[in-house]
Amino acid sequence: MPLPYLRPRSVLTQINKTKPINIKKMNFNQLFKQVSPEEVSDNVFTLVGKDFFIITAGKKAHYNSMIGSGGGMGMLFKKHTTWCVLRTDRYTLELIREEQTYTMSYFPKEQKEQMLFLGSKSGRDSEKMKEVELTSVQTPSGDMSFKEARLIIECKLTQITTPDPTDFCTQEAKDYINEAYKDASDYRNYVFGEITHAWIRE
Repeated sequence: MPLPYLRPRSVLTQINKTKPINIKKMNFNQLFKQVSPEEVSDNVFTLVGKDFFIITAGKKAHYNSMIGSGGGMGMLFKKHTTWCVLRTDRYTLELIREEQTYTMSYFPKEQKEQMLFLGSKSGRDSEKMKEVELTSVQTPSGDMSFKEARLIIECKLTQITTPDPTDFCTQEAKDYINEAYKDASDYRNYVFGEITHAWIRE
């Protein structure tokens, strides 16, 4: 009896069940499937509250990544939007301003050490992007992420704003922001980005 026809990706899925794959040899479209923001099944409070993620800005010739935590996702100006909080002296924030696009990448737990490594140095005065043991990859739009990611969210910059300490109402929030603003280099920017694409690992 002839075997049924299988699409190449289906073959790949069957092989993956029995044989480890070498992701370094695979291209973006082999590794990731595009989904709508509504199809991202992760709990948003887990994504932004418990899971570390990597924010990456720049293009293949020059890019930088930093570790992120906190922030949120929702609707802004009728668009699917993410927001995160970045210190104003972050090199990645500088590249976000220049490029107006960036990615937010989420990883399996086994990549935690490499994620923390990206948060341990500044890309402004180190070669951390060459030293990290993650495999860089371009999205179809030309932004940068990593093949080891399980979820990639690509964003177009909507707004960067600096919160005014007098805008906060609870004492806990006032105490936090006043502590953060003791040093000018510790000022925080709120970065809002429209979600333009989302991909999950196949």
